[in-house]
Amino acid sequence: MAAQEIETISTSWGKELWDQYDNLATHTQKGIDFFERFGHFIRDRSAIEVEYALKLRRLVKNYQPKKNKEDDENEFSTLVAFKNVLKEVADLAGQREVVAENLQNQVLQGIMLLAKNLREERKKSLTQGAALTQTLHTQIGTLDRAKRSYEKSFREAEKAIESYHKADADFHLSRADVEKQRVNMNIRNTLSEDAKSEYANQLQITNKLQQQHYQAALPEVFNRLQELDEKRTRGMKEFIKRSADVECEVSPIIARCLEGMVKAADSINEKDDSMIVIEKYQSGFQPPGDIPFEDLSKVDSDSSNNSQTHNSSTGLNHMTGKGTTKEKLKKRVGIFGIFTGNKNNLTTDGLKEDFSDLPPTQRRKKLTAKVQELQQKVAQEQAASDGLMKMKGVYEANSMLGDPRTVEEQLNESVNRLDRLRIELQRYQKLLDQANSQTVIQHSPQANRVIQNGQRSSRHSNGSSNHENNHHDDNGEDHPDDAGSLSRSASESSVQQAQNGLNINNNGSSASPESGLGTSHTSLPGSGQGSTNEQAMNEEYYEADTPLGTCRALYPFDATSEGSIPMSEGEELQVIEVDQGDGWTRVRRFSTKGWEEGFVPTSYIECTLYA
Repeated sequence: MAAQEIETISTSWGKELWDQYDNLATHTQKGIDFFERFGHFIRDRSAIEVEYALKLRRLVKNYQPKKNKEDDENEFSTLVAFKNVLKEVADLAGQREVVAENLQNQVLQGIMLLAKNLREERKKSLTQGAALTQTLHTQIGTLDRAKRSYEKSFREAEKAIESYHKADADFHLSRADVEKQRVNMNIRNTLSEDAKSEYANQLQITNKLQQQHYQAALPEVFNRLQELDEKRTRGMKEFIKRSADVECEVSPIIARCLEGMVKAADSINEKDDSMIVIEKYQSGFQPPGDIPFEDLSKVDSDSSNNSQTHNSSTGLNHMTGKGTTKEKLKKRVGIFGIFTGNKNNLTTDGLKEDFSDLPPTQRRKKLTAKVQELQQKVAQEQAASDGLMKMKGVYEANSMLGDPRTVEEQLNESVNRLDRLRIELQRYQKLLDQANSQTVIQHSPQANRVIQNGQRSSRHSNGSSNHENNHHDDNGEDHPDDAGSLSRSASESSVQQAQNGLNINNNGSSASPESGLGTSHTSLPGSGQGSTNEQAMNEEYYEADTPLGTCRALYPFDATSEGSIPMSEGEELQVIEVDQGDGWTRVRRFSTKGWEEGFVPTSYIECTLYA
């Protein structure tokens, strides 16, 4: 204990630095400034942590995959892993926010509070030290004045003694003059002794004060400065440790986030992703077979019998436009179908209700999902109906509980909904059974298109290939292939009737809107009353503006500029010129006034171009 006290005394500023007042004042000021600078470092670091967390969250938000109902069913393992990585990064951002908050609350506030207290203690100690020093300097000044007074009195006394001795030795002076010199000498000696006594007294007071100042008062001030400087040093040590502890507290959570990323990476399976691609895009078509060789030197034996049909088909092709085939005509019929009832409504995702526009495999998947959905709805509605039946029975047994007639209406509505759901379920089950029972898998539309183009190039084609794409089930119902639609079959029937001289009204034009052949503008050659001039005009019109596809209006548009035409939401039109980069698409439509054509905004329509 004594050795520790000796060591403490030997290392005290009051003893070792008794004459370094100014240096100690400067050192403590620099120490507190450095401590506050450390606090600014913690503040800026906390701001960086907050900004880092904010940017991480923004990064997660920007790269969050868009939700897709179809992709949610079968997500790729890479996408699932990436979503998990984003989740872990968001958790990392949360931990950085925790670090920033703890640095501000537990470190920065403590530093600022300690720095404030240190400044106040230093100011108080330096003020006291300055007062003690000023008192000592004042006493030393008093001592200097007393010493100077004593020195002056002593010199005057010596001079008076010397003057007296000279006068006493001079026989020419009178006794009165000698006595005068003696009295002056005594006075000066008295004053000298008084000044000497005052000097001695002030010297004693100054020495005592100086001893008290350098051995007790000022060392106490220096020791307080040492104590506050050591407190600052200890605070620096503690706050550095505390800032490290803040990081250590979140390290386990950060480690778990990193482990989650590694786990997400390990969950990626390339084989499973490949199977998902197969399930997602498998069409069920078979690869196309060999294209048959057509020997042009051999004339078909029954070509003369089909010459009339061939000529009729040729006239039809000429009427519909240069290079336009029946397949394109069938696609046009779908446009003109807007004037009749829609026989195949679309679902919310743009597909037909029977999914006939999908490849076989994808259609079976959609039909299976639809059947399962309807089965669930039927089960739910059946449970609700059973509950209402029980409630009605309870009310009938005890009328105090309620009126059975109030449940009767709800029960009837539930039964009607249940019947509709069952009918729809039977319909989709039948479609699914038909899709599963198909033994012949059709070729892809691309392959059919290649084959059909090859057949159309033959000058000896008898048109029999136009009927090869229609399949019939056991009940005799038509099931067009996936490259066609309901409007296509309607178009074929109308064209066939036109070729046979049927379906002609009083004016000699087609009477069915579903045929897509309108009034006088679409009269077939040889159909009856269509004039030659009108036919020529129609031929030139179609040759100049053969439809490139169809479009559907997403929003209503009011024509306000020259060359544009109005349209209503959901209206279907023909595309005759695509957008050339100016934001406008040229379209046409058939109305009571005949054909109308003009420009509409490209962003207002959804286009489907012909292949």
